[in-house]
Amino acid sequence: MQATLPQPAITVTDLACRRGDRLLFRGLHFAVGPGEALHLAGPNGIGKSSLIRMLAGLLRPFAGTVTREGTIALLDERPALDPYLPLGKALDFWSRLDGAQSAHAGEISERLGLTHLLDVPVRYLSTGQTKRAALARLAGQQANTWLLDEPLNGLDRNAVATVEALVADHCAAGGTAIIASHQPFMLAELARFELERYAP
Repeated sequence: MQATLPQPAITVTDLACRRGDRLLFRGLHFAVGPGEALHLAGPNGIGKSSLIRMLAGLLRPFAGTVTREGTIALLDERPALDPYLPLGKALDFWSRLDGAQSAHAGEISERLGLTHLLDVPVRYLSTGQTKRAALARLAGQQANTWLLDEPLNGLDRNAVATVEALVADHCAAGGTAIIASHQPFMLAELARFELERYAP
């Protein structure tokens, strides 16, 4: 008896994106399943962030379809953390909303080097600290699929390695990751998708 294969977490069929009068890309086809990671590569302005927003359901494609299975968490340039709250309380808000266990949230904060910043208001965090805080929020959602838009911006070398390991662990546990980045992302099993090839 043949085993039933798991459904892809994200399936893209004949996708096209237009910004104003300019067609950014067209004819995209790919599928990413549990345990897999995909690196969306290409120069600035090619449509990586627009594609991530389409995958998240926040932007309507000009043409084509996106099919999603399971839960999705998005990391982009907006950390979605109350700037006036101390970081710990801002993260606790999301933990309560997502039903995350406090032990798991504490482990993620420690891994991302945030434990000494929990009393600091979010608005006083540096760019790199804010990015790590946003990653802690994302990981706390315990979603099947992570959509990461430029997740390494503002991070030093050690933080980059931590984020790469976090994504690797997510995929090893059966999660899916789609990473839009103009920077290299070191992951053992990482497929690369060159968006520039689909520009008109």
